[in-house]
Amino acid sequence: MSGYKAHWRGWDNVAQLVLATDDAGGPEIFASLQGEGPSAGVPVAFVRLSRCNLACTWCDTAYTWRFDDTHEHRDDVTYDRKANQVALDPEDAAARIAALGQKRLVITGGEPLLQAGALAEMLVHLPDISVEIETNGTVKAPARLDIRVDQYNVSPKLAHSGNPAGLALLPERLDGYASDPRAFFKFVIAQPDDVDEVLALNAKWRFKPGHVFLMPEGTDSQTLRAREEWLSDLCLEHGFRMSDRLHIHLYGDTRGT
Repeated sequence: MSGYKAHWRGWDNVAQLVLATDDAGGPEIFASLQGEGPSAGVPVAFVRLSRCNLACTWCDTAYTWRFDDTHEHRDDVTYDRKANQVALDPEDAAARIAALGQKRLVITGGEPLLQAGALAEMLVHLPDISVEIETNGTVKAPARLDIRVDQYNVSPKLAHSGNPAGLALLPERLDGYASDPRAFFKFVIAQPDDVDEVLALNAKWRFKPGHVFLMPEGTDSQTLRAREEWLSDLCLEHGFRMSDRLHIHLYGDTRGT
């Protein structure tokens, strides 16, 4: 086994981390303000990993997974795998993160929990940093990683994402995250009817009060503001929190922000 496939030997063998690339072709490790969810506005370090097990039609980081046209995407763009992935040893990745001088780390993707073993190894070298993991909620972190996580930002994918519910909404995973006090749920909303799906999921899994965010889908300020006009009313009606996308307003839809 060689090349790209060698990085996916399974969680029991620590491999290199495969990261997304920034605009200069280096690993997408950077400092910014968290733009979404319960930690919005907090200064953090970010690390963005490559590869995902789902394929959202509106994904704004399709360069982490759309290396062919197998799955539909609204932009109809495919990305060269070699140009959009870079491998780092976990210790090297940790050193780059530490050099940013932040007290909190957000691990995102793609789906970062697909690289749980290497992430656990990376975090061994970052013992004093608080850790958020952004996940689509279909993967469970093994114990050696889970023990180092302070917050899970779980974003289950609704029907408008284009993912079949049988792949995107796994009962055993939703049950596990719903019972974890570290987990917050962030649902991407494109139309008012999408909230009906959230209500059904909330009724079934009884997410903790205050742990559910509704976030408008969009990659420009105009779209976000237009959707927030009606989404804010639905949050008031149903008692959900609303999440903006602060980074879009500040930096636009760009890598490394």
